[in-house]
Amino acid sequence: MLDTLAHALRTRPDQPAVLGTTRTGAVRVKATNGDLAALADRYTAALHHRGIGRGSTIGVAVRPGPRALAVMLAVHRLGARAAVLDPGAGPDVLRARLALARPDVVLADATAQAVAGWARPLAKRARLALPDLAELGPVVTVGPRLPGCAPALDSGTARATGLPGPVDEDGDAVIVFTSGTTSRPRAVVHTRSSLAAGMATVAGLVRPEARRPVLGGTFFVLLPSLASGAPVALPARSPRVLARQLRRLAPQATYLTPPQLRRLMAEGGRFTGRVWTGSAPASADLLTRVKRAGADEAWGVYALTELFPAAAVEQADKAAFTGDGDLVGTPLPGVTAKTDASGELLLSGPAARHRYLGEEPDPWVATGDRAHLDGSGRIVLEGRAKDMVLRYAENIYPGLYEPSLHVPGVELALLVGVPAGDGDERLVAVVQPRQGADRATLRSALAGPLDRMGSARPDTVLLADIPLAGRSLKPDRAATARLAAARLAGRGAERGRG
Repeated sequence: MLDTLAHALRTRPDQPAVLGTTRTGAVRVKATNGDLAALADRYTAALHHRGIGRGSTIGVAVRPGPRALAVMLAVHRLGARAAVLDPGAGPDVLRARLALARPDVVLADATAQAVAGWARPLAKRARLALPDLAELGPVVTVGPRLPGCAPALDSGTARATGLPGPVDEDGDAVIVFTSGTTSRPRAVVHTRSSLAAGMATVAGLVRPEARRPVLGGTFFVLLPSLASGAPVALPARSPRVLARQLRRLAPQATYLTPPQLRRLMAEGGRFTGRVWTGSAPASADLLTRVKRAGADEAWGVYALTELFPAAAVEQADKAAFTGDGDLVGTPLPGVTAKTDASGELLLSGPAARHRYLGEEPDPWVATGDRAHLDGSGRIVLEGRAKDMVLRYAENIYPGLYEPSLHVPGVELALLVGVPAGDGDERLVAVVQPRQGADRATLRSALAGPLDRMGSARPDTVLLADIPLAGRSLKPDRAATARLAAARLAGRGAERGRG
């Protein structure tokens, strides 16, 4: 599909490709097909000039949009693989992930560099400071540079070297980091074929029509839509502006996360066409509200980093389901589902990841979700089996951050999720002080590690004894989550009485 897109960009160069919006909700063209093609060629030439080719790894920390898509097209043409970096993950986690992927170069826009703390103030002689992480791969700036940013990626010299021929064989395409710990991070590896299979499944599911806009910001929305000739509008960050954007754009299809949908509808947002949501649980009530707000269809998509997408369910089917658990739909074409002896859902198919970085290939993806298949073969979730907190449609893996909470005076520390309604969770750090530790001193010592957690910073820190379980007296996460929920509920009751 990337090859199809590259061809489409050149055959219809004047057609709008990526649409943005103003504060008033007015639609503007951020890039045409020709703009994307030219940008991808520039990045391809610049990376080729740096010696990037098949077998190379490129770290990518670029916000969704034309530049990010052009980077992926350049990486694909060169036969390299992209390691997707989240600069908001915090410096300790980011350093561990870079150490695992060992990128030959890191492409970062100015915002990503600022968030990650890579951009340093200019010295007295206005010399640019490279990031502290430069020993793990040189960093270069994609897009406009700000003071303190790394040097720019593309240059006239690089473009003059010309473009290499495209690589036309399978191989690693993308690395996406998921769980693990700071000392042993884990990363999903998709090949060019598994990525193509996932995007083909999305195209078959959404069926985008040419020249009619689609609203969504993820790679799996951008690429199939553009390859089908449909321009893509990037969702406005403000719910109020997003509501205006939807009204003016009237998209044929919209993809937003459940938190985005809830905030949008609180602003009176209305929909057209079909609406898709994922990255977090979507209740029947939420999908029903979406249809009442104008959508022709409202779909919940069940997907994982390891297999996107796996299943989908429309509001009518979900609302009619009366059994126990959360119906997420029938496995999509090519996806095989089964459960193991413990009840964990296992998935396989052409779109499944090839392996985890540094591990052997495995055709079956262990989802970490308990589930069963009903009489019609539909997947019904029964709860999570893995340690993961889902906040604002972002997966947060406690093992990545808990070690940093063990400052002097801490006996045990866990990060747990407390239900916040409609599938969302609050992230709570439960810290058990050592006997005799001064609590004020302890909270002060935790300030630094908490700041370094980036977007995974907990909503609340509780000092309490952590429940233990089993012969080995391991920390009991489920009991700790119940303890945190009770403590937070008690605080709310006290405020209510006050």
